[in-house]
Amino acid sequence: MSDDIQTWSAQLASDPGSLVFLPLAEALRRRGQLDAALAVAQGGVSRYPELADAHDLLGRIRSDRGDTALAQEAWTNALRLQPDLVGAHKGLGYLCYRAGDLQKSLRHLESAMELVPDDSQAQAALQRVRGLLAQPLRPAVGDPFEGGEAGTLLVDSQGRRLGGVMLRSDGTDASDAMAAELSGVSREARRTVRLLGLGEWHSLYLETPGMNLVMQEPRSETLLVLARGPEVPVGRLPLLADRATTLARRWMDKLG
Repeated sequence: MSDDIQTWSAQLASDPGSLVFLPLAEALRRRGQLDAALAVAQGGVSRYPELADAHDLLGRIRSDRGDTALAQEAWTNALRLQPDLVGAHKGLGYLCYRAGDLQKSLRHLESAMELVPDDSQAQAALQRVRGLLAQPLRPAVGDPFEGGEAGTLLVDSQGRRLGGVMLRSDGTDASDAMAAELSGVSREARRTVRLLGLGEWHSLYLETPGMNLVMQEPRSETLLVLARGPEVPVGRLPLLADRATTLARRWMDKLG
């Protein structure tokens, strides 16, 4: 891959109008060199503003960088130029899923499946969204926190809500959207402490102006998040999280 990057970089340097920017930027993206990938992709889009694949590539890079609004803009532009572009439909389906807009996510993923019926990745995402839409916005059956205070959420490694409720400031349910955002957090926490030689991780604390959070891992491949407003003393949060984690473990043990 490094040899390819050097070759493509040399080709682009000698011919700035070459379409080689497409594989070059994608290779840089896959290597995690997002700043370099972005620079190459933006240069390509500026030279080929009517090329849908260039906007699709820019969307992938923007999404990897966490630039959600700009990724959405890029993929929207790609579909404007080429309505049957599978990658853009999948990208927008993913962004809408993370934002909690399941209906719009469903439409984009269904479009992707119509175009490429054997796309296993899109099929798995579509099944997940359909499953979430079939669930009522209430605690799951047998929820370990049912009847408790909103602000405790139990999710699995795939970003699916197992129990609990998280509400937005306006009172609307944000449980599934937040669960999707938390996909893979446990794995990243384990990887980080292993790389740093810190042993096993127990808790993560996050303080924000409007809310403080504690994250714990009740069981492998699960994550518990407890969120409370600033009126709750920070020193009390670990006790609340430990209690919720115990409830979650007991509940999962009963389920087998």
